[in-house]
Amino acid sequence: MLSSTLLFLNLGTPEIILIMFAILLLFGGKKLPELARGLGKGIREFKDASSGIKQEIEDSMNNPEPAKKEQK
Repeated sequence: MLSSTLLFLNLGTPEIILIMFAILLLFGGKKLPELARGLGKGIREFKDASSGIKQEIEDSMNNPEPAKKEQK
């Protein structure tokens, strides 16, 4: 998947090294692990939310329920 993304962006090795060097200069070596951890948590939360929505859609397609419930 990473290689397909890199092909799409048309980035070569020198460009990737330059981007990584710029990130290192901007944030410093001590801050990078914290940033990577936060990015990983954000991606995990997004995947969990999207899989939850996907599951709800599949459930509603497999078990159709009336849109309106009885009101008293």
